[in-house]
Amino acid sequence: MPELDLKPEVDEIAEERVDDTPLEQPVIEKKSFLAQHPKAKWIILAVLIVLLAGGLAFWMYYHARESTDDAQIEGYVVPIAPRVSGTVVSVNVNDNQPVKAGSVLVQLDQRDYQVALQRAEGDLADAQGSAEAARTGVPITSATYTSQLSIAQANLAAAQQEVDSAQANLRQATVNYNKTADDLKRYQQLIGRDEISQQQYDAATTTERAARAAVDSAQAGVATAQSHVQQAQAQVRAASTAPDQVFVSKARAGGAEGLVQTRAAAEEQARLNLEYTTVRAPVDGVVTNKQVQLGQVIQAGEPLMALVPLEDIWVVANYKEDQIRNMRVGQPAVIHVDAYNRDYDGHVDSFGAATASKTSLLPPENATGNYVKVVQRIPVKILFEKGQDPQHLLRPGMSVVPTVLTNK
Repeated sequence: MPELDLKPEVDEIAEERVDDTPLEQPVIEKKSFLAQHPKAKWIILAVLIVLLAGGLAFWMYYHARESTDDAQIEGYVVPIAPRVSGTVVSVNVNDNQPVKAGSVLVQLDQRDYQVALQRAEGDLADAQGSAEAARTGVPITSATYTSQLSIAQANLAAAQQEVDSAQANLRQATVNYNKTADDLKRYQQLIGRDEISQQQYDAATTTERAARAAVDSAQAGVATAQSHVQQAQAQVRAASTAPDQVFVSKARAGGAEGLVQTRAAAEEQARLNLEYTTVRAPVDGVVTNKQVQLGQVIQAGEPLMALVPLEDIWVVANYKEDQIRNMRVGQPAVIHVDAYNRDYDGHVDSFGAATASKTSLLPPENATGNYVKVVQRIPVKILFEKGQDPQHLLRPGMSVVPTVLTNK
């Protein structure tokens, strides 16, 4: 089939359009993006649903969690100080060295305290001997004074009998004297009438004088017997103090027992002081801040070093007061440790009794009237779950970020 030559016709059409008369443009209908892409609305809807679900999940996730970066690991720091003074003869640990409870950390010179213990033991033995003698003296004193009282009472009875006998002798001598005196008077009358001899008169005179001497002797015997009674009465009175003497003896024994207790306490104190020359670790821990040196003369209570027991650590997190609204004791927590970029499990143990500002060294004072409300922070104690740090990597003072799960 021969090809048609259309070029002249095209040229003619082009010449016809050279004039300035505008041609009518066809109306093109513009379609929307969704009309052009019917699947786009489903994609947008799906994206919106995903965003809404993600936002809801994000809100629910963080709404049930309370975090703060104002937190750090806390632990006990046990100061080590001697209870007695002395010269350091050995130091058995270095800084950052782990030790067990009971390990010898520092040894002081014991010689002075050994001498003091021996002296205290001697004083105690002396006091015990004195106390034993005092205890033995109580029954001896009681028996002695009881016997003395019996003897004195017997002597008093004998003295009274002696007085009775002496008085009887006096009465007999008086009777005899009266008879001889009467005879002498009759002889005086008879000698005047020469009715008796001078020899008889002289004999009567001698008999009267002898009777008078017997009366005097009997009177002296009565006086002597009465003095014996007075002596016996004095002995009875002295022996009657036996209960008081026994009481005094018992008091002396009690004083001796008290001295024994005092010396025993001194001996025990000397023994303790000797033991205190060996400074031991009270707990398991790591030595830190060692300040003691060999040969140093230290005083009682002077700080030597410190022990940090790494088994017993916890977190103190200062939460804002509006964050603890839903917190409860026992709720689980996740503790992020900055040093190792690692999370540890824990739980809420307790809440502080006051805000951190109240327990600070210089609490705020708003008495000027320029009051500005500031959100306070409450310290929350969070404990680590056991067995997560076998190598004791966690140390007091490390920064952490705890997150408490308040929905559990």
